Amino acid sequence: MMLDTPVYKILSAQDDERARKLGHSDTDLDARDGYVHLSSKDQVAETLRLHYAGQHGVRLYEFSAEKLGGDVKWEESRGGDLFPHLYGTLRLSAAQRQWTLETNDQGSPVLPEDLR
Repeated sequence: MMLDTPVYKILSAQDDERARKLGHSDTDLDARDGYVHLSSKDQVAETLRLHYAGQHGVRLYEFSAEKLGGDVKWEESRGGDLFPHLYGTLRLSAAQRQWTLETNDQGSPVLPEDLR
Protein backbone atom coordinates (compact mmCIF):
# COMPACT_ATOMS: atom_id res chain seq x y z
CA MET A 1 0.00 0.00 0.00
CA MET A 2 1.41 3.39 -0.99
CA LEU A 3 1.39 6.11 1.61
CA ASP A 4 0.15 9.58 0.79
CA THR A 5 1.88 11.88 3.26
CA PRO A 6 0.82 15.48 2.67
CA VAL A 7 3.54 18.12 2.69
CA TYR A 8 3.01 21.83 2.15
CA LYS A 9 4.79 24.69 0.44
CA ILE A 10 3.98 28.23 1.51
CA LEU A 11 4.71 31.05 -0.90
CA SER A 12 4.43 34.78 -0.46
CA ALA A 13 2.35 36.53 -3.12
CA GLN A 14 5.56 37.66 -4.84
CA ASP A 15 7.17 34.19 -4.73
CA ASP A 16 3.92 32.64 -5.98
CA GLU A 17 3.79 35.01 -8.95
CA ARG A 18 7.36 34.03 -9.83
CA ALA A 19 6.60 30.31 -9.38
CA ARG A 20 3.54 30.50 -11.63
CA LYS A 21 5.60 32.09 -14.39
CA LEU A 22 8.33 29.45 -14.06
CA GLY A 23 6.04 26.49 -13.33
CA HIS A 24 8.01 25.65 -10.20
CA SER A 25 8.92 27.10 -6.83
CA ASP A 26 12.10 29.19 -6.88
CA THR A 27 12.52 31.24 -3.69
CA ASP A 28 15.68 33.00 -2.57
CA LEU A 29 15.62 31.06 0.73
CA ASP A 30 15.41 27.69 -1.02
CA ALA A 31 18.19 28.64 -3.44
CA ARG A 32 20.41 29.77 -0.56
CA ASP A 33 19.82 26.60 1.49
CA GLY A 34 20.04 24.19 -1.45
CA TYR A 35 16.65 22.54 -0.98
CA VAL A 36 12.95 23.39 -1.07
CA HIS A 37 11.56 24.12 2.40
CA LEU A 38 8.31 22.23 3.06
CA SER A 39 6.16 21.70 6.14
CA SER A 40 4.10 18.83 7.46
CA LYS A 41 0.43 19.42 8.25
CA ASP A 42 1.32 19.89 11.94
CA GLN A 43 4.01 22.48 11.10
CA VAL A 44 2.17 24.76 8.66
CA ALA A 45 0.45 27.00 11.24
CA GLU A 46 3.70 27.71 13.09
CA THR A 47 5.58 28.37 9.85
CA LEU A 48 2.87 30.84 8.81
CA ARG A 49 3.05 32.55 12.21
CA LEU A 50 6.85 32.84 12.20
CA HIS A 51 7.50 33.77 8.58
CA TYR A 52 4.31 35.14 6.97
CA ALA A 53 2.62 37.27 9.63
CA GLY A 54 1.18 40.46 8.18
CA GLN A 55 1.41 39.26 4.58
CA HIS A 56 -1.56 39.16 2.24
CA GLY A 57 -2.04 36.87 -0.75
CA VAL A 58 -0.03 34.02 0.77
CA ARG A 59 -0.45 30.78 -1.21
CA LEU A 60 -0.44 27.30 0.27
CA TYR A 61 0.19 24.22 -1.88
CA GLU A 62 -0.35 20.60 -0.82
CA PHE A 63 1.75 17.79 -2.30
CA SER A 64 2.19 14.08 -1.66
CA ALA A 65 5.68 13.47 -0.27
CA GLU A 66 5.77 10.04 -1.89
CA LYS A 67 4.75 11.37 -5.32
CA LEU A 68 7.50 13.98 -5.19
CA GLY A 69 9.96 11.10 -5.22
CA GLY A 70 12.96 10.01 -3.22
CA ASP A 71 14.33 13.52 -3.05
CA VAL A 72 12.19 14.35 0.04
CA LYS A 73 14.28 14.04 3.19
CA TRP A 74 12.98 14.58 6.72
CA GLU A 75 15.66 16.60 8.49
CA GLU A 76 15.98 18.19 11.89
CA SER A 77 15.22 21.90 11.93
CA ARG A 78 13.34 24.34 14.16
CA GLY A 79 13.14 23.06 17.73
CA GLY A 80 14.46 19.64 16.75
CA ASP A 81 11.37 18.84 14.62
CA LEU A 82 11.85 16.85 11.45
CA PHE A 83 10.88 18.97 8.46
CA PRO A 84 10.43 17.73 4.90
CA HIS A 85 13.02 19.13 2.51
CA LEU A 86 12.89 18.50 -1.23
CA TYR A 87 16.22 18.16 -2.98
CA GLY A 88 14.96 18.83 -6.47
CA THR A 89 12.41 20.90 -8.35
CA LEU A 90 8.96 21.51 -6.87
CA ARG A 91 6.63 21.72 -9.85
CA LEU A 92 3.34 23.48 -9.13
CA SER A 93 1.57 21.03 -11.45
CA ALA A 94 2.24 18.28 -8.88
CA ALA A 95 0.10 20.06 -6.25
CA GLN A 96 -2.92 18.09 -5.07
CA ARG A 97 -4.64 21.18 -3.65
CA GLN A 98 -3.90 24.88 -3.31
CA TRP A 99 -5.31 27.88 -1.50
CA THR A 100 -4.90 31.63 -1.33
CA LEU A 101 -5.05 32.15 2.41
CA GLU A 102 -7.46 34.55 4.03
CA THR A 103 -6.10 36.89 6.69
CA ASN A 104 -7.41 37.49 10.19
CA ASP A 105 -8.07 40.87 11.85
CA GLN A 106 -4.33 41.22 12.56
CA GLY A 107 -3.49 40.61 8.89
CA SER A 108 -1.96 37.18 9.46
CA PRO A 109 -2.69 34.24 7.13
CA VAL A 110 -5.25 31.73 8.38
CA LEU A 111 -5.24 28.03 7.53
CA PRO A 112 -8.13 26.66 5.50
CA GLU A 113 -10.84 25.06 7.66
CA ASP A 114 -9.93 21.50 6.65
CA LEU A 115 -6.30 21.92 7.75
CA ARG A 116 -6.96 23.36 11.22
